[in-house]
Amino acid sequence: MRPKGSCKELESRRRRAMELVDEGLSLNAVARQLGCHASSVQRRQEAVRAKGEEGLIAQSPPGRPPKLTAEQKEELVGVLLQGSLARGYRTDLWTTQRIAEVIESDFGVRYHRDHVGRLLHRLNWSHQKPERRAQERNEEEIERWKREEWPRIKKRPLGWVPTLSSSTNRDSC
Repeated sequence: MRPKGSCKELESRRRRAMELVDEGLSLNAVARQLGCHASSVQRRQEAVRAKGEEGLIAQSPPGRPPKLTAEQKEELVGVLLQGSLARGYRTDLWTTQRIAEVIESDFGVRYHRDHVGRLLHRLNWSHQKPERRAQERNEEEIERWKREEWPRIKKRPLGWVPTLSSSTNRDSC
């Protein structure tokens, strides 16, 4: 599995590993210092022997390149922080469909709403659910009901008691 980090970061880490090896540190000591496995250091050392400096060059990650640049993602986060009301929606709730619409209108990039959730996860945004509460809700009346009516209605905690005495029950004799 490819380690995390940009190509420049990976190359820098690999160069540092080779510098430490050249200083005489063991593969395990280098690995501990850089936070990787000794086998990774050894593999890089063999690549440098075979290819020279080209053995340190990191390849770009596999897969399709992202549709949004890093700057566009930062701009999207700024838009999301303003809230959906600022974008003309009736409620202050960002749905994946709404975010997909914003991305298309602002950046000209089409995302399926299912993929917007993955994008938000990569941006460290969590899934939110709106509270389902009526706007007409009367908090004072709810508290009064809990204090006065609920204790009157609820069953008393008497513990478990059989509701019917039966001759087949050992304890009923």
